[in-house]
Amino acid sequence: MASIRLGCIADDFTGATDLANNLVRSGMRAVQTIGVPDGPLQVDADAVVVALKSRTTPAADAARESLAALRWLQSQGAQQVYFKYCSTFDSTAQGNIGPVTEALMEALDAPFTIATPAFPDNQRTVFKGYLFVGEVLLSESGMRDHPLTPMRDANLVRVLQSQCRRKVGLIDYRTVAKGEAAIRERIAALQAEGVAIAVVDALGNDDLLRLGPALKDLRLVTAGSGVAIGLPGNFGIAASAAASRLPAAEGLQAVVSGSCSVATNRQVRSFIEAGRPAYAIEPRRIAAGDDVVAQVLAWARPLLAQGPVLVYSTAEPAAVKAVQGELGVDEAGAMVERTIAAIARGLVDLGVRQLVVAGGETSGACVQALGMRQLQIGPQIDPGVPWCWGRDAAGRALHVTLKSGNFGADDFFTKAFAQLS
Repeated sequence: MASIRLGCIADDFTGATDLANNLVRSGMRAVQTIGVPDGPLQVDADAVVVALKSRTTPAADAARESLAALRWLQSQGAQQVYFKYCSTFDSTAQGNIGPVTEALMEALDAPFTIATPAFPDNQRTVFKGYLFVGEVLLSESGMRDHPLTPMRDANLVRVLQSQCRRKVGLIDYRTVAKGEAAIRERIAALQAEGVAIAVVDALGNDDLLRLGPALKDLRLVTAGSGVAIGLPGNFGIAASAAASRLPAAEGLQAVVSGSCSVATNRQVRSFIEAGRPAYAIEPRRIAAGDDVVAQVLAWARPLLAQGPVLVYSTAEPAAVKAVQGELGVDEAGAMVERTIAAIARGLVDLGVRQLVVAGGETSGACVQALGMRQLQIGPQIDPGVPWCWGRDAAGRALHVTLKSGNFGADDFFTKAFAQLS
């Protein structure tokens, strides 16, 4: 099997799919692994994205897991390494973006790298080092109330510097607009000033396409998924529809959602308002010992033959905070994740073969519960969210999509199945 060109490490499962989606759209054959594989890939791929569940783990654990992924990617011949984080740069005050970046830099003996979560297709842009979500600063967006990683500062240089020992600088939009040569000159100037990591402005896809060639010689790239559109050309790869072909879909359809983001709240409302069946999970009932999994599966069994069903714990920020106050932040989240993962496994046992999962932590829990170890990346549903195909621990073929909480149009849950059919 040929060596892979681009080896990627993602800090959550939906983020991994988001990155792989952009690579596939740009012509790279991409495979996503769930965790670090035990051995070599079973198929040829231009890019491999190792999906970790490290965004909110302790920084030391995140670095250790990321280094294990790096060693496996190096064993597969990866020519360049890409550390992928969220397009909202969300992290705890201690990391994990900065600590993981520095651990990878040290392991790769990389003197310099860039950092930019810009993803204009999903309205994430960086201007003068400040991250915007649509028309507002990150700190004024729904991310300010994220239950695990609230973001109250939109200045990425300041945020990243607080997490790093190395000096952080900026490559601003005026330099990026001038193209590859100017970006390279700015990188050289920053290195001469002792800067090791540079936040990069990007206002549109043209900026990312100009940035891509300037990154060709970097051992390590760190970014959201947007930068990926400018990298395949460095390996002589052009866009091709063949890169996204998946086996034909079959079986029943379902959605499980644990995300409490603004976008997912709208998607849940849209699905319900369209008259589709939906079941709301109440965390307090789980905590009280009710067999919520059995109750949900009994509810779903007679409905699945009529079309997709939705099982969700999605709620507005005030409701989430109330539950966290009663049960504890970590315990409330872990309890709901375990429950939804068990429901997803039960739905597959009932014949579901097309499964939409909403939420990064929820996606990680579900694919692990199903025992899925490798996903082939297929066509995009909405920016950053493709269909994928793989097999569970029992060998059953499944089409799944792992949707970041903040991504997707209001009608995403219904549109996804229509596209697959």
